Amino acid sequence: MNEATRIQPASSELGASPEEFQNLHEFVRKARANLNQNAWDYIVGATETETTMRRNRMALDEIAFRPRVLRNVAKVDPSAEVFGRKLRLPVMMAPVGALEIFDPQGSAASVARGAGRFGAAHMLSSVSEPGLEKVAEAAPDALRIYQLYARGDDAFVEDRVSRAIASGYTAFCLTVDTAHYSRRERDIAKRYVRESRLRATGGDFQKGLEWRTVKLIKDKYKIPLVIKGIATAEDTAIALDHGVDWIYVSNHGGRQLDHGRGSMHVLPEIVAAAAGRAKIMVDGSFCRGTDIVKAITMGADLVGIGRLQCWALAAGGEKGIVRMLEILEDEVIRCLGLLGVTRFADLDKSYLHPATPTNLPHVLSAFPLVDIEPYRY
Repeated sequence: MNEATRIQPASSELGASPEEFQNLHEFVRKARANLNQNAWDYIVGATETETTMRRNRMALDEIAFRPRVLRNVAKVDPSAEVFGRKLRLPVMMAPVGALEIFDPQGSAASVARGAGRFGAAHMLSSVSEPGLEKVAEAAPDALRIYQLYARGDDAFVEDRVSRAIASGYTAFCLTVDTAHYSRRERDIAKRYVRESRLRATGGDFQKGLEWRTVKLIKDKYKIPLVIKGIATAEDTAIALDHGVDWIYVSNHGGRQLDHGRGSMHVLPEIVAAAAGRAKIMVDGSFCRGTDIVKAITMGADLVGIGRLQCWALAAGGEKGIVRMLEILEDEVIRCLGLLGVTRFADLDKSYLHPATPTNLPHVLSAFPLVDIEPYRY
């Protein structure tokens, strides 16, 4: 099979036309054309000075590769086993609130179906429509994880865990870095409030969330538990003491605490603290195949795709999600082959090296073919 045909066959059946989307830049351009300013700012924006968001990208760009040569890389396998299932890529569609505003069909189920059809995981945000049961019905074969904002008491949390189990979700995720809703100044400057924010209730429960809720879930339910938003070795140790199965390294894409560390700056600390006692997820400006390879090499088991997911959805709906994943897969295969390995398991930190970024970090700096200036607020 030659390089030109490696990612073509599935596209005609599952994804958007290969002629329409040849590279990831084209999703960004079409998404911008399809979205109004409010929806666009929701994707590209972050909190206050947007420093954490820029550090997410900077942390990735500060890592260079050390490739090995003269190795047989004719056959490269980028798949991974996650939650006992084989995925084509160790990639998960990260939870995005109000995801339906980016979908021509108005439903987060499009992402779940697209991820399932390709062979990636999907994490559903509890503040995306049409809700956990309907998404499960729409994508019964996908590897689905449910993410919760604790906007109610113990009974509220138990209800959501029970419903997720009944609907066949593989794991349950509790988000813990949203005790206070941040100042997202792109919206504030326009006096814009999303409908989902107007409907939001239970903020005091999120502010009062403590480790006792983690213990409640672990004591009562067998479903694997993910904690999203851990950013220190100290909290990793506490999570391990509570029997947490997965640590999800995330700063909400820079949308919560301003002046936080980039996710790839945090990841080594968490991997070391976990010491194999829990699996690791990570997100934060991951939008190229090389980004995925860097994260897995640094010790992550699964990489969350957030903003790129939204751009693909806005550009091409469910088929856009599939096509985006096909291109990511092609990028990963080429990266692994050029590093001199045929699978993720062959990588270790000797393939990485500190580097000085060549680009100023920006939400679009991974896409040099996109002229950034017209896309600024």
